[in-house]
Amino acid sequence: MSAKIIDGKAVAQKVYENLVPEIDQLGKQKVIPHLTVVLVGEDPASVVYVGMKQKACEKWGLSSETIRLSEETAEEELLKRVERLNNDPNVHGILVQLPLPKHINSKKVLDAIHPDKDVDGFHPVNRGRLAVGEECFAPCTPAGIQQLLIHNDIDPRGKHLVVLGRSAIVGMPFAIMMMQKKPGANATVTVCHTGTTDIAKHTQQADILVAAAGHVNAIKKDMVKPGAVVIDVGSNRVDDPSAKRGFRLVGDVDFQEVKEVAGAITPVPGGVGPMTIAMLVYNTVQAAKRLSS
Repeated sequence: MSAKIIDGKAVAQKVYENLVPEIDQLGKQKVIPHLTVVLVGEDPASVVYVGMKQKACEKWGLSSETIRLSEETAEEELLKRVERLNNDPNVHGILVQLPLPKHINSKKVLDAIHPDKDVDGFHPVNRGRLAVGEECFAPCTPAGIQQLLIHNDIDPRGKHLVVLGRSAIVGMPFAIMMMQKKPGANATVTVCHTGTTDIAKHTQQADILVAAAGHVNAIKKDMVKPGAVVIDVGSNRVDDPSAKRGFRLVGDVDFQEVKEVAGAITPVPGGVGPMTIAMLVYNTVQAAKRLSS
């Protein structure tokens, strides 16, 4: 029996539709939520992601601007750009697309974004608020995973949830969110990483398994508990001459194998990806509400 396929596009649509009344209310106050994305260089994946973010904003009544800077842009110039956006009352959300060129200190740039406009949820203030359970901008991918679970009636409460990967963008914040005593969370959380000696020992015990390791087919069939919910955060490009773009996207989970044992699974693409963009739009709307109140 194959697993239920968790449709990220369908859940993202619901998130957008639920935002419409809030966007309309802001419109009555002459406020249009505005997101500015800063793109340094021409990383192909980044260009695609930025285009998708801008398209989603425009579709749902937000305004969006992309500031494109050359690969050679100095760190100081980028910091000045961020400061100008911090001081612009018409800008509600600021996103500096990662990765940045090697000569730029990413942490320094992300820390320069005002916490009230940090719609990516990467600023230390928002990270701290997240850790202690206060209202904040949660990082978009972890927030999107949580919404995928909620909209598919998958309650983590009391479940053993295993996260593969401890990145500051996905694994760590999601683990923190899931262990909190809140609706849509309250799980028993295990985090596996490069220092874990026997990863399969832990993944085989997971009621909910979240793969965010960044490695193709890191999760195989024999690593998954029968009936488990498997969330694949991976987005890896593999060469495929038969594909229109010369490559295809695959996750961290061996989808064809694992779907035969899992109870539910997200596909790649079409699973977590659409939710990340939906939560960025959500955060931008919330930022506009806070900054205009």
